[in-house]
Amino acid sequence: MALSYFSNLVKKSGGEQNGRTKAGSGKNGTGAQNSNPGFVTCPVCNTPLAKGENLVSKVYRPMDVPDQRCTISGCPHCYPRPEPGIKRACPCCKKEIPINGYLIARLFNYKNNKKHVMVTGCSECCKK
Repeated sequence: MALSYFSNLVKKSGGEQNGRTKAGSGKNGTGAQNSNPGFVTCPVCNTPLAKGENLVSKVYRPMDVPDQRCTISGCPHCYPRPEPGIKRACPCCKKEIPINGYLIARLFNYKNNKKHVMVTGCSECCKK
């Protein structure tokens, strides 16, 4: 059922780009604008997420500061087990992220209750 939904979405959006559908909405976690309302893209696997699908992430304390560290493990399509054909890759270094890996990001909390996430790397490229 989901496959037929996404194939219809591809027809409506005008095709594919790099093997991925051009689906998206508003702002995703990295701040990029997308064309179709109601969708965001997973920063780990670049899969469009339907309404109600959420990213698995952790935000670390303290909660009252404007800049927090967070980790993004993925979406229902790539975490905890990737679906067939889904590749988990870091948007910064382009390395493959292992199943137990994650993206490292900064969460900015603005005074007007808006949030912005900036991915700074992954568990592979930020190793010391």
